[in-house]
Amino acid sequence: MNTLVLCLDRSGAIPRAAGVTPPVAGWEAVQSLVVDYGVTDPEDSAVNCLLEALRVTRELRDADEDATVAVVSGNQDSVVGADRTIAEQVDELIERYDPDSAILVIDSAEDERVVPIVESRLRVDSVDRVVVRQARDIESTYYLLKQFLADEELRGTVLVPLGVVLLVFPALLTLTNSLALAVASITAVIGVFLLYKGLNVDESLSGLPGQAREALYSGRVSIVTYVVAAGLVLVGVFAGALGVSDLPDRGTFLAAMAFGYYSVPWVALGALAASTGRLIDESIRSDHVGMNYLNLPFGAVAVGLVVRGFTGYFLERAALVAPVSVGGVDVGVVSVASVVLSPEERLAAFVLGGVLVSLIGIRVATYFGGSDHSVTPEK
Repeated sequence: MNTLVLCLDRSGAIPRAAGVTPPVAGWEAVQSLVVDYGVTDPEDSAVNCLLEALRVTRELRDADEDATVAVVSGNQDSVVGADRTIAEQVDELIERYDPDSAILVIDSAEDERVVPIVESRLRVDSVDRVVVRQARDIESTYYLLKQFLADEELRGTVLVPLGVVLLVFPALLTLTNSLALAVASITAVIGVFLLYKGLNVDESLSGLPGQAREALYSGRVSIVTYVVAAGLVLVGVFAGALGVSDLPDRGTFLAAMAFGYYSVPWVALGALAASTGRLIDESIRSDHVGMNYLNLPFGAVAVGLVVRGFTGYFLERAALVAPVSVGGVDVGVVSVASVVLSPEERLAAFVLGGVLVSLIGIRVATYFGGSDHSVTPEK
């Protein structure tokens, strides 16, 4: 009875690391492959898989069976390509050795998915899955922790927050005498840190000093307009806080609407100043200004109008702001009486104004930034 002991490597790591072309068949060839691959990557479980294939082959030969050990491996980038490559190698081994059955040796769930490919071509008597015993011992945990502590980035990402939590939590618990407040504070800090790392805020902040220095040295207008924008935003926050403080206690929602109503004009002016400075820098640096830079100032004003309209609508319905009235006009014998807008009309006017400003911005950006006004001579 001729048995083919087949080691499956779907990932293709073995031939890439050892520099061989699969399939590899024969005792001496596989034994040499174990040494070459083991020296290259001794921590890979595929080394144990190759050794297990040799052990099974030796046991079959000791039992007076004709056994051939071989290794098949996928060498394509895609999953389908790797499986087809393995199928071709199995067909080649079957044609070369004409085995009656096969014993498959695998070391992962990924390699186990190749088993039906072999079963469709040859009878499979057994599937031997190799599990490294050391991976389930405490020793492996020790080495994993040792590698983890040697990684500077992982230490800063994991150990520093844990250390801060262990230091701050007892202090908060002692000062507040409230377990819920201490847990909520620590959870909020952890959430802020996760957002800080997840959104790559640290990378953006690390580049700010260099960008500011480059902007100062190059004489950009935007560095001044950014400072103006930051000041206007601070004024807006202060105006919003004053507006909220003057209101009676009517709930969180109305307080948020009041804050937005009083602060949004200043914030919109800040956005307008920042976008205008960026537009001026772009126009100085380049002959062709992109549509996004041209549309930024109009977008800032449009968003400000829409937000002002919605917040004013809610505040007027709650009788916290006065309605908008359009004053009367007297022209000779013609007299137009003043008109008081309802909350719905006020909202519609601001929304339409925002949409109109946005459309004007799109038109201006398309005309100056997206159109080619050059005239092509006729042939």
